[in-house]
Amino acid sequence: MIDDYGAMDESSEGEEDDADGEKLLPIERAAKKQKKLEATMEQDSDDEDEEESGSEHADEDDTVQANIDEMDRFKLPGAEESEKEGVLSLDLQTIYQRIKDNVDVLSNFASKREDGKERVDYLSLLKKDLSTYYSYNTFLIEKLLDIFPVSELIDFLEANEIQRPVTIRTNTLKTRRRDLAQALINRGVNLDPLGKWSKVGLVIFDSSVPIGATPEYLAGHYMLQGASSLLPVMALSPQEGESVLDMSSAPGGKTTYMAQLMRNTGVIVANDASAERLKSVVGNIHRLGVTNSVICNYDGRQFPKVMGGFDRVLLDAPCSGTGVIAKDPSVKTSKDEADIQRSAHLQKELILSAIDSLNAESATGGYVVYCTCSIMVEENEWVVDYALKKRNVKLVPTGLDFGKEGFTRFKERRFHPSLRLSRRFYPHSHNMDGFFVAKLKKFSNTVPTMPAGETAEGPVPAETETPEPSKKNSAKPGSKVKDKKQLKGKADMAKAKKPLKVKTDIAKGKVATNGNVAKTLTKKPTD
Repeated sequence: MIDDYGAMDESSEGEEDDADGEKLLPIERAAKKQKKLEATMEQDSDDEDEEESGSEHADEDDTVQANIDEMDRFKLPGAEESEKEGVLSLDLQTIYQRIKDNVDVLSNFASKREDGKERVDYLSLLKKDLSTYYSYNTFLIEKLLDIFPVSELIDFLEANEIQRPVTIRTNTLKTRRRDLAQALINRGVNLDPLGKWSKVGLVIFDSSVPIGATPEYLAGHYMLQGASSLLPVMALSPQEGESVLDMSSAPGGKTTYMAQLMRNTGVIVANDASAERLKSVVGNIHRLGVTNSVICNYDGRQFPKVMGGFDRVLLDAPCSGTGVIAKDPSVKTSKDEADIQRSAHLQKELILSAIDSLNAESATGGYVVYCTCSIMVEENEWVVDYALKKRNVKLVPTGLDFGKEGFTRFKERRFHPSLRLSRRFYPHSHNMDGFFVAKLKKFSNTVPTMPAGETAEGPVPAETETPEPSKKNSAKPGSKVKDKKQLKGKADMAKAKKPLKVKTDIAKGKVATNGNVAKTLTKKPTD
């Protein structure tokens, strides 16, 4: 006889019979079924309890979270706390947390601000904390806050605490990148190609041998060179057979890169104002097998008096070094407004000299590339904008397909709209030193005259724009008539290719390496 349990579930009966290997009695099947039902009911009740407790905990968590948000809302320190900080300095971890909270409030100021407090109060505290935590002076922090948004500024400062990757440039005059990479890998060097934008760069991750002392290095197969230093030469793009001037050439990385792009044809004049630094240029040129370069030692501001008529000019101007803080941490505290203005004034003089050294009627060139390892607007866009007003030049695309556009406006300043063609590179964005690159095209050898009563910013001294008069000429040194005659003479010299004669004189050793120029060129030597 089959009871109700046996009649209710025939399928389960079959399964149980198969599992046990023998036929169960109806009473045994009923007992098993009862146990399963009880276990199922207990499990359901446990799930319900968990859901209820979970909802209760969620409510409690929401309440606790609301209380925490209320308690952890960032508040500016009061007068008493500020006095205590003046006596007992806070630990760096506390300052770092306060910087993060302050940046969070500034990023969402409308919703997270403290009642009765203005944005300037938060910024004042942020400047103080950033100066303390990252060891910058207040001047530089204020300058950087003018350039970067608050959140991006933290990334920039953090990137300056980390060394940039070691990069090398393959010397294609002696080897190929593939062969060089294989040779270094065999010596235990871990490396990769620098990026799609460079065909000669390699980045070194680690090495079991000194990178600057391998047989390949000593044989001139590569040059230790920062990734950002490749960019201005790529922008200049010198062609075979051209005459090129590197106005500030030391230590020679850009000069030798130009030589390999030109395949040792044409002529490169490698100039630098420091005779001591030119020693490294000489060494690198010999080691890398460069044969089309002439080295000279002149103040770049006086260079148009020596020679001109170049197809292309590269000016890597001396600067404050705010883009290479990772290499030189002393910049954090050693720079002030006077240093920036002093550098900017020198750069304005140099860029005018570089433009004056160009031949606008060159069939293939007429380009000058201006670059600095600074991120200050005063040393970059401001200088280029000044050159646009003082000479017949225009900005052209650099040919670099990455990097951030240059500023066309900065605080109350308004620059020429074409400055967006210049490029900025940052350590936190591109993992290379901070750099600025602008490319200009000279379209006329004449110098535009300023309207009467109008003065350009950062006027350049008269002696840096015009050569000194010869003894035979009785005209005044600062007369405009003299300027026009001298510039016309330069243009005629360029057309007649007379600068080649001067280069021959240099090659023959008629120009001393201490910067003294022949008396027929100028009256007084330059340092």
